[in-house]
Amino acid sequence: MEDTRQSTRPLLEVQDLKTHFPVRRGILQRVVDHVRAVDGVNFKIQPGETLGLVGESGCGKTTVGRTILRLIPATSGAVLYEGENVFDMNASEMREIRRKMQIIFQDPAGSLNPRMRVGRIVGEPLEVHGIASGDELRERVEELLERCGLWRQAADRYPHEFSGGQRQRIGIARALALEPRLIVCDEPTSALDVSIQSQILNLLADLQDDFGLSYLFISHDMAVIHHVCDRIAVMLDGKIVEEGDRDEIIESPSHEYTKALLSAVPEADPRREKKRLVYEGMRM
Repeated sequence: MEDTRQSTRPLLEVQDLKTHFPVRRGILQRVVDHVRAVDGVNFKIQPGETLGLVGESGCGKTTVGRTILRLIPATSGAVLYEGENVFDMNASEMREIRRKMQIIFQDPAGSLNPRMRVGRIVGEPLEVHGIASGDELRERVEELLERCGLWRQAADRYPHEFSGGQRQRIGIARALALEPRLIVCDEPTSALDVSIQSQILNLLADLQDDFGLSYLFISHDMAVIHHVCDRIAVMLDGKIVEEGDRDEIIESPSHEYTKALLSAVPEADPRREKKRLVYEGMRM
């Protein structure tokens, strides 16, 4: 398969992105301050590339992912998809762009409607966009489920009948339904058992190879980021403090916060002692 990462034009470019939430107080709920969840973020993702956005809980990385998809309104900045500013698009244009950018949520149970059968969950995007219906829809749903490591008959069951890892496979199948080019992976393995995490990560890698996908992979786990990403962006208090190639960041981090995150990765050999670094202001 052709390596799409050789393209010089970014698939996605985020420019000075800011997402601030108002703090209201008093009887009249006047705005007295703002929480700067995202405060001037810049990065690019090339076709076929995985960018890891890593940081501790509360640093703003999930807000970045959801703002890019316009699930959360941005305060300022720009998000360019193939050179077009997503924030300037009207409803019709956004309908088209949503076919190209999808998301896999952190909690596989909470992201699936418990009242809908799996076939309806995975097939709904295809129906909404008028891509398939009837027998064709059923066939495409079953193929997606099978490609994601489930069985075709899973389409007739409800989400609660599956394990956490299987539910995340359903979420991945739903994200793939519209054949997107970019998927925001919002901590897709953090709610899963360690034994299942590697299976999901391997599935995402296989899908990337097969379909030429680009990922924005959001995680707090440096070990996971090291395993799946081409480049790493380290986020602290709404800003990116360090960005570079995966091996460069892992082997020669320049920011003290990055060093602290790396020191928190468990050591595989229990006989080796590892010094834990603490960056001032980290949430312990």
